[in-house]
Amino acid sequence: MAQCVQSVQEFIQDSFVPLVAALCSEEAERLTRRNNLSFAELVRPFCRLTSEVHMRDPNNQLHIIKNLKIAVNNIITHPPQPGAIRKLLHDVVSVSQPAEGLVANVITAGDYDLNISDRSVKASVPWYSNWKETLMELNTSTFYSATTPWFESYRECFLQSMPASDHEFLNHYVACMLVVSSSEPDPVEQFLKLSQEQHRIQHSSEYSYPKWFIPNTLKYYVLLHDVSTGEEQRADSIYEEMKQRYGTQGCYLLKINSRVSNRGADEQIPDPWSQYLQKNTIQNQDSYEDYTVSNKNTDHLISDGIDSEMKDGLSNNFKTHPLQLDHPSGSLDSADYMKASTSLQDSKKSNSGTPHGACLTLTDHDRIRQFIQEFTFRGLLPHIEKTIRQLNDQLISRKGLSRSLFSATKKWFSGSKVPEKSINELKNTSGLLYPPEAPELQIRKMADLCFLVQHYELAYSCYHTAKKDFLNDQAMLYAAGALEMAAVSAFLQPGAPRPYPAHYMETAIQTYRDICKNMVLAERCVLLSAEILKSQSKYSEAAALLIRLTSEDSDLRSALLLEQAAHCFINMKSPMVRKFAFHMILAGHRFSKAGQKKHALRCYCQAMQVYKGKGWSLAEDHINFTIGRQSFTLRQLDNAVSAFRHILINDSKQPPAQQGAFLREYLYVYKNATQLSPDGPLPQLPLPYINSSATRVFFGHDRRPAEGEKQAATHVSLDQEYDSESSQQWKELEEQVVSVINKGTTPSNFQPTQFCLNRYSDNSKFPLAVIEEPITVEVSFRNPLKVPLLLTDLSLLWKFQPKDFSAKHDGETKEQGTCDEDMVGTEAIAEFLINSEETKVARLKLFPHQTGELHILGVVYNLGSVQGAVSLDGIDPSIGLQTGKFVSNGLSVRGRQDLEIQGPRLNNTKEEKTSIKYGPDRRLDPIITEEMPLLEVFFINFPTGLLCGEIRKAYVEFVNVSKCPLTALKVVSKHPEFFTFGGNTAALTPLSPSASENCSAYKTVVTDPTSVRTALLSSASSADFGLGTGGSPEVIQVPLPDAVLLPGASVQLPMWLRGPDEEGVHEINFLFYYESIKKHSKMCHRVLRHTAVICTSRSLHIRATVCRSNALGDEEGRGDNMLLFVDVENINTSETGVKEFHIVQVSSNSKHWKLQKSVNISGDKDTKLASRERAKLCFKAVRCKNSEENYTFADIVFGNEQIISSASPCADFFFQSLSSEFKRTHVQSHTHASQRAVKQSFDETVRLIQKCSEVDLNIVVLWKAYVVEDSKQLILEGQHHVTLNTVGKEAFSFPQKQELPETVLLKFFRPENTPVPARPTPEQLSNLIKTSLHYPESFNHSFHQKSLCLVPVTLLLSNCSQAVVDVMIDLRHKPTSSEALEIHGSFTWLGQTQYKLQLKGQEVYSLQLKACFVHTGVYNLGTPRVFAKLVDQVTLFETSQQNSMPALIIINNI
Repeated sequence: MAQCVQSVQEFIQDSFVPLVAALCSEEAERLTRRNNLSFAELVRPFCRLTSEVHMRDPNNQLHIIKNLKIAVNNIITHPPQPGAIRKLLHDVVSVSQPAEGLVANVITAGDYDLNISDRSVKASVPWYSNWKETLMELNTSTFYSATTPWFESYRECFLQSMPASDHEFLNHYVACMLVVSSSEPDPVEQFLKLSQEQHRIQHSSEYSYPKWFIPNTLKYYVLLHDVSTGEEQRADSIYEEMKQRYGTQGCYLLKINSRVSNRGADEQIPDPWSQYLQKNTIQNQDSYEDYTVSNKNTDHLISDGIDSEMKDGLSNNFKTHPLQLDHPSGSLDSADYMKASTSLQDSKKSNSGTPHGACLTLTDHDRIRQFIQEFTFRGLLPHIEKTIRQLNDQLISRKGLSRSLFSATKKWFSGSKVPEKSINELKNTSGLLYPPEAPELQIRKMADLCFLVQHYELAYSCYHTAKKDFLNDQAMLYAAGALEMAAVSAFLQPGAPRPYPAHYMETAIQTYRDICKNMVLAERCVLLSAEILKSQSKYSEAAALLIRLTSEDSDLRSALLLEQAAHCFINMKSPMVRKFAFHMILAGHRFSKAGQKKHALRCYCQAMQVYKGKGWSLAEDHINFTIGRQSFTLRQLDNAVSAFRHILINDSKQPPAQQGAFLREYLYVYKNATQLSPDGPLPQLPLPYINSSATRVFFGHDRRPAEGEKQAATHVSLDQEYDSESSQQWKELEEQVVSVINKGTTPSNFQPTQFCLNRYSDNSKFPLAVIEEPITVEVSFRNPLKVPLLLTDLSLLWKFQPKDFSAKHDGETKEQGTCDEDMVGTEAIAEFLINSEETKVARLKLFPHQTGELHILGVVYNLGSVQGAVSLDGIDPSIGLQTGKFVSNGLSVRGRQDLEIQGPRLNNTKEEKTSIKYGPDRRLDPIITEEMPLLEVFFINFPTGLLCGEIRKAYVEFVNVSKCPLTALKVVSKHPEFFTFGGNTAALTPLSPSASENCSAYKTVVTDPTSVRTALLSSASSADFGLGTGGSPEVIQVPLPDAVLLPGASVQLPMWLRGPDEEGVHEINFLFYYESIKKHSKMCHRVLRHTAVICTSRSLHIRATVCRSNALGDEEGRGDNMLLFVDVENINTSETGVKEFHIVQVSSNSKHWKLQKSVNISGDKDTKLASRERAKLCFKAVRCKNSEENYTFADIVFGNEQIISSASPCADFFFQSLSSEFKRTHVQSHTHASQRAVKQSFDETVRLIQKCSEVDLNIVVLWKAYVVEDSKQLILEGQHHVTLNTVGKEAFSFPQKQELPETVLLKFFRPENTPVPARPTPEQLSNLIKTSLHYPESFNHSFHQKSLCLVPVTLLLSNCSQAVVDVMIDLRHKPTSSEALEIHGSFTWLGQTQYKLQLKGQEVYSLQLKACFVHTGVYNLGTPRVFAKLVDQVTLFETSQQNSMPALIIINNI
């Protein structure tokens, strides 16, 4: 049970007190009414004695009475009706509520901290998390007992409203005060009348109520004197007369009203009546107008009603009991309860405002206190003592008879001890009645008197004796009463001589309930016994006792007892928390049935503390639903909304129909709550869930769809998934172009353009949006319920602060409102349906019309459900977007949800690493900047599939859709070799007729047939094609006419595309950069993105080798010519529909070399290649005049049309491939730069030698492919590039894939401090001096005539380098093995064996030698060893001849 304010002993003593009746004359009542009090109310605060009282028991032993209290009540002649008592108890409980604002009582039970107090409504609802702080605030021990004042009030009222019965005397009147005013004409006569009236009430047969203890009731005569108006001498003289008539012990002069009521109001006199009257207002009948309810004294329920009518000439009208109801007794419905509660509240207010005791001074208070003491000491207690003695004497005188009778009965049945019969054996003789003079009743009367004056030992023995007598007579009602009081007396005996006989109480309860059918008496037993058991810490037994008395006949009683049982479970040594919660739920249910809505709500809330967060979701839902319902009934709409909200936001396991019901209930409650404050701020809605971090913000217009051949730039849209790699590439491209614009440096305030902000983008800075361009916010909604949700009129909530960025003046902040559409336009979605458990995004737009700072706060919408919601589970979610498609069930509420995005966790500094800090996320706070140009780009005839190397012509349309001109249009791409807008020479060469007929992308001219196989020369500068100017090759200027695009203007430019050399799918990113003519402070430039996806298929594979020609002179007599071998293979697969390739032209581009003519070409004009065929071409290349600026282009045409390779687009793609090749080799060579500077002088030598083997020759192979598609033949054209850098090294049209080396063990070594200087390779050395032997292939000689054969041989030496070289020729044979001699034979050089020469740069020298043979055979003349060194170097290098062809000569004999 809950903790009580009183101890159990005090509680029982105060429950059973001596009752004193008060009978007042009309004039006496008038005097007390001056203080707004009746006489009984006047003396009530002073009815507890402040000192000990002594009396003697029948054995003349002194008995001390402590803390005695008496009850003074007006006489009521009709017993209260049960219905009225029920109403009274209901009102007592409903008025007694937890006090507001007190510190919460928290019980720590096991793992639970249970808040049992007025705050429990807040504390137990799951969204209220601060209640644990209350526990921290309490600075005493962690154990707190809960108090339940409504239960104590109920118990007190219940015990005092019990009607007096014949089987016990505890609530019978012991004495009667007769009160008369001194101002009456004849007070003594009035006393006589009152005395006669009391006698008539007690002894006349017409009055059966109230009950009187003994026939000879003590009469105490009180003369009431009004000091302020009455004559004191007269009062004293009357009092003297009274003393002579009634004795000094039997009368008293009470002086009151010493204070004039209208005196200064500043005097503060204490009001001891307020606590009694306030506490029990509902029994105060004077505060009621509609119906009569008795004034409940603190200690007994007897009305103080005074009526002005006179009856039988007396001043008192003993009317019906004030608890009498106008309507028949019975249970009241909740409407009556509500009405009663309201009137009680009103009466409470009116009562609290009425001053009590206004005419009384503190002296008067003392006089009243003294009066009660005098009455008790001199009148009441002597009377009780005398009565006990008389009863005791009567019993002793009758003992002989009774003893003999009893003992004979005992012997007859059981020898010496009477066995206590079980209840089941006893006959139902509850109807047995004793006459008032019966000795058994006299014993009970004496026991009750002893009990009232705290003589518990004597009382116990009397109860025990009476119990036996009653049981023998099988008078079960009397026996039960004796058992009940015997148990209580045994418990209250000082020193506890015997244990508390709980079985007495058990028997009494069972008898009252089952045999006597008297639930009121059973309830009294339970209340007393439970309190006693609780005091002995027998909580389990107390709980069982309380639960046993719950029944269907009284919901209020059952609720209160269940609640107390719950408190018993929580107070056990090992608290049974779940039992506590379960019984609190049961109590709440019964409170609800009894119409006690507030108590029901409190019980459910307290139980919720146990059930929440344990995964018992269905139980939580039930409790929350009930809390919501009860809160709504009590008009606690905020609590109701919160409870229903919790049912919806938890992951509910309820079936769809139940969830739909919950949702409708929530909407209904919510609507009621919002109607109370229609002008208040929009409340937060719980549904649907919003994943704030998934919110995406897009700046700009939606992308236009493709129109036929016209394809808009892909740009950025919300439909694209975020790719961090791609995002980084775009950022790098933008940085690159900004760096080029700013002459190689990126500005410090550079902020990469972000069109779409999401959880992965960098949102630390305020994003920039442009005025008049829409801002789209994509919000991710999730419906956790199994029923669809319908959002209507869904739009964004924003705050805007106008700012003019060109001026210093700032505007004031504007919240969203109806009049602010001129600042920011808001687009609303009329209907947005989210199906059950669906996640769906809504895209909401804002249109800023002014510059300034915009803050997007959240979304605002009407939340509703759909009619027939359960059947819509399988519906297509997109249907919900059609306006008017669904009919809401008419219940929808307007609310908002905020978008609160948490930024990324900071992890840079030590402080940030050791604490949890988050950075800002500003994606919802864009800055609206001034007007900027807006570019749209369209691609016309843009292909999706190409052959590798294929050239295709497309067109790009640039449109300025804004209201201000744009300039500085550039495009940047990581793949500049993929496209070109044409160089400066684009318009120089006219198109030939056939080129236009075939829609060729190239500039062509018809050639003269005689020029076939010989080179046609032209030249071009790399500067004409955007290279060599120091800029980045990836940043390309778009050739706009006048370099400006005016508002609304559009321009179409040709764009040539070349398929990448590698097959597969290629994503090529274009970033278009442009600026406004007017410079802005916030936004300097804008960009537009386009990603082209090209699928390339294989075409030709070209490998080429260049080697020095053995013929050291060309037709023009100059040395240093080379042979170029080109190997072309058709690697195309037939699936692409390519029938065959034609090689139409081979061109060379170089600053130092040019193709001269084709060697050994077949008779066909065109070189045709079907699938998997290969062709070998051979060309002669010669040096051309060196040019620092220009490249020499030489075209060798295999058809009748020359493609001008030095014009667009052929030269564009050549130069771009050259720059990308240069970039690739430059990056590789850059890594070795540090090793080059070790020995400068030695390296120069190596470099000169290496340079001899380098060539700078680039080959462009132009081709046509014949494709059959849909029975039509198409001609495709293209070009491949091969860059030749080194003599003898094979080069390819695209880099070969290098095989990954096998995994090898990792080796650790220490690098050498001085790297060994690189020696030239034998290949490079052989290219320093080129040698060539000129001799006859066969030589006839007659060995018979002359044994020695002499053959003249010419050795040609050519210096390939630009430096002067010292050459030494050694003709001596190398020492070779015998096998070599056998194979090659032996011959001898005649003449000098060594020659030393000096060759100038590029010089050719001829040396005449003679070889001598002795017999026929085949000989290799390539034996001379040639050594060379640069003039200014010491080291001599041998030039290797291994790569030269063997110089074989045949010697014949004739």
